[in-house]
Amino acid sequence: MSSTEPSRALRDAAAVEPLSPGRFSVELSEYYTIVGHPNGGYLQTVMASGALAGAAEAGSRHVHATAVTTNYMGGPAVGPAELRTDVRRVGRGVSFVHVTMRQDDHVTTESLVTLGTLRDDSVPHYQDAPVPALPALEDCLSWNEDDEVNIRRVIDVRLDPEGAKWWNGEFDDRGEIRGWLRLNDGVAAWDPWSVLMASDAMPPATFPLGSSGWVPTLQLTSYVRRVPRSEWLRARQWCVVVADGLVDERCELFDDRDELVASSSQLAMVRFPGGH
Repeated sequence: MSSTEPSRALRDAAAVEPLSPGRFSVELSEYYTIVGHPNGGYLQTVMASGALAGAAEAGSRHVHATAVTTNYMGGPAVGPAELRTDVRRVGRGVSFVHVTMRQDDHVTTESLVTLGTLRDDSVPHYQDAPVPALPALEDCLSWNEDDEVNIRRVIDVRLDPEGAKWWNGEFDDRGEIRGWLRLNDGVAAWDPWSVLMASDAMPPATFPLGSSGWVPTLQLTSYVRRVPRSEWLRARQWCVVVADGLVDERCELFDDRDELVASSSQLAMVRFPGGH
């Protein structure tokens, strides 16, 4: 890699540098974009990095962002941005931080981040989330290289062919996509921080319904519940309701222990041919 070529590693692409107390700089990476816009899950890792750094300045010992709610008010551009953190509370079990991202002194993104510490050896007391049945990796469709979807260069996506007929122009009456996800940034595997990226890495579940073009996220909430234990995660993403040009979408992610490691809910804009 040349000295001028940006790193593909998510840890580098979402790293923050201190400017002054509560203020941090970040260089938003072109590797983590869709149609030229930074991906919403990637931005959540950036906001989590800022929250963890800001909370550490305030004395927090929490090491994981366990819940992140992000509003995307105006898509930031690739390049330099500034994060400002407001630590609302540092507690024993949890801490809370409000983070804003600014470019040209305009707020583009804001997050409320809950921090905690997940245990490696914890055992779930209860789980009511069905693990999606998926074909073997070799029987799934690889959706990686794409000139407009740069995140496919750093995340491997293998889709269940049953829910990916839209790929060949066939549509369904069920808005659901299932598949496998692997972080392929040349450095690391999934962890409680990077799995925030996975919560928004699947193709939109509106594609099987025939939606067209980009599906920009307005708000995304992600919960991280477990430390991932496998290279590949099983993902299920589905639409709850589509109406008035908006989709309410859910995603659940499981590791090879069949444990729910993260989930997300988002509200996004959506278009269909003919304006429906």
